Amino acid sequence: MDLGSGFTPYILVLPTILVILAVAAYPIINSIWLSFLDNPLSPSASFVGLRNFVQLFGNHEFLSAIGITFAFTIVAVALETIIGLGIALLINATFPGRGLVRAAILVPWAFPTVISAQIWYLMYNDRTGIVSYILQQIHVLAPGDTLLRTTNGIVIAAIITDVWKTAPFMTLLLLAGLQVIPHELYEAAGVDGSTRFQQFWTITLPMLTGPLIIALLFRTLASLGIFDLLYILGGNQVQSMASFSYNFMFTRSTFDFATGVAAAVTLFVTGLIVSLLYILLMRVTQR
Repeated sequence: MDLGSGFTPYILVLPTILVILAVAAYPIINSIWLSFLDNPLSPSASFVGLRNFVQLFGNHEFLSAIGITFAFTIVAVALETIIGLGIALLINATFPGRGLVRAAILVPWAFPTVISAQIWYLMYNDRTGIVSYILQQIHVLAPGDTLLRTTNGIVIAAIITDVWKTAPFMTLLLLAGLQVIPHELYEAAGVDGSTRFQQFWTITLPMLTGPLIIALLFRTLASLGIFDLLYILGGNQVQSMASFSYNFMFTRSTFDFATGVAAAVTLFVTGLIVSLLYILLMRVTQR
């Protein structure tokens, strides 16, 4: 039976939509509802409107967590993008051993974040860590000091570790975009006398806009949800929005689920807004 082209696509994707609704939509909607209750775990919980959010944004710990999360996200994603694009441009050329180099670059990304964080934690050790030793020798740190003693130092250390681990991921995504750019465009630009920089600015960057925005979206959302890296490097000394939510729900003696859930919903809404902005940016650039 011919259902018509208007209905067929929706019928084909209906099972996927149902799975998404069951796995993702219900927990999200339920979490949003719980954030408006005074005691989400109690069967007799009362609706309190925005009170949890008012208290949340009056909490200096959460405001600090917002600042740390955004500082980490902006700096880490920017560095990962610049370094990833630079490496992608380098290994996009033809040279002996190109395949081996491409595979080797992905090694840091293959490590789980927990392993990467532990490796760098040892490298930041004030006595035996190579990073601390170098920084002490060039007088960035005092003898016996380490980046992990202060909040700013922990954030900087986390950014360095995250860039080392995930810049290869950006390289992989951007390299895929570079490889679909027709080589004839560069040949024509070369005939017209365009320099390498002009070719990059007028051909590579415009043609790479789509993959670049997608890569930025993936990394921005992942960075906003940073938890394990900061926790391993700094424990509870530094809190992101995600770790603030976890700590209030599970590690405090009060087990403040109302504040924790409100923080989690705030993080979700932040990610949703960022996603919509990237989608809008992609549509504008594709016009």
